Amino acid sequence: MDRPWARVPASVGAALRPAFVATTDAIVAAVRVQVPEYARPLTGRFGERITEGVSVALEQFIALLGSDTDLPATRIYRELGRVEHREGRTLAALQSAYQIGTRTAWQELGSSGAAHDLPPETIFALAEALFGYVEQLSAASVAGWAEEDASQAGSVQTRRHTLVEALARRPPTAAPEIERLAVAAGWTVPAKVVALVVPDAVEVAARVPGAIAADLDPVGLAVLPAVRVGGLDAALDAAVGALRGRRAVLGPLVPVAETFRSVARARAAWPLHASGLLGKPDEALLHADAHLVELLLGADPDLAADLREKALGPLRDLPAGAAARSEETLRAWLDAHGDVTMAAAALHVHPQTVRYRLAQLRETYGGALDDPTARLEIEVGLRVRDGR
Repeated sequence: MDRPWARVPASVGAALRPAFVATTDAIVAAVRVQVPEYARPLTGRFGERITEGVSVALEQFIALLGSDTDLPATRIYRELGRVEHREGRTLAALQSAYQIGTRTAWQELGSSGAAHDLPPETIFALAEALFGYVEQLSAASVAGWAEEDASQAGSVQTRRHTLVEALARRPPTAAPEIERLAVAAGWTVPAKVVALVVPDAVEVAARVPGAIAADLDPVGLAVLPAVRVGGLDAALDAAVGALRGRRAVLGPLVPVAETFRSVARARAAWPLHASGLLGKPDEALLHADAHLVELLLGADPDLAADLREKALGPLRDLPAGAAARSEETLRAWLDAHGDVTMAAAALHVHPQTVRYRLAQLRETYGGALDDPTARLEIEVGLRVRDGR
């Protein structure tokens, strides 16, 4: 550690002690005038702490002059930083107080009669010692302030993590317990919410007003308040901007008591979306409720594979080209709800061509196309991608 005070003769401290003692009031006054967060009466513990802090710091500085020892334990100044954070003062205010205090101290000392009798090289060494000394005190207080900030942030996030887990739990957590956890987490319970499954959920939620989140395993979960019933609200718009290239899945809008439903829906869609099996390739935010059939199929892969086999199995004995044309025709006809003209327009062929192919398909499927239940199963089976 640098010891700039070692380069100042100890006799300087004795000579300047009266000036240092008088400097305490000037420093306190300057800080109160120039830093708004300290502009309050010097009463109670606040007044005692700021006055004592300045006087102790000056006394310690005098004692250090001429010695080649390290700065004594800075625990008191680290704790000062913690206290300042607890009382709501900003880091900028704390640093400004130190800077203004140092400048004021030097101005007072420099104008004292004792300082005028010192040689220039001693004055320069004294200035270097004073500014170096206060810089070390300030660094200790800043560290304390940062430790308290991290501690409080971690504590709040821990409580929010607990709240998010409670909201996602099924069977649902009782409303009074949700209210209690919300108060502890500093969260206002909205009437309706949507669940957002996304990596780095805590980071994303920090950019969304009113959102809370937890980075759970295997993927994070955020709960967004719905200010407006139905549609996208301000919170959701903010979430879209906060994704920054991440894939995410949005659950349905639900009453807060049914948050677990939105969470379950979004979580079910996440692995399919993350692997590119659900949604468009460039679709970062997927709305789970827009893919209910796919989610139903994804819930039972074996059932989905059987439906796909039922849909495409009868075409496997056909030549590759004929099988592809038959599948394309079958899809177009089903999408057109049996309207041959619409199917032909979608395929860019003559309606008579579609009728001819349909006749072959009815023969291949053995009447299944005329049975409502079998036809529905075929239509759903065609939605299964590559047997997955």
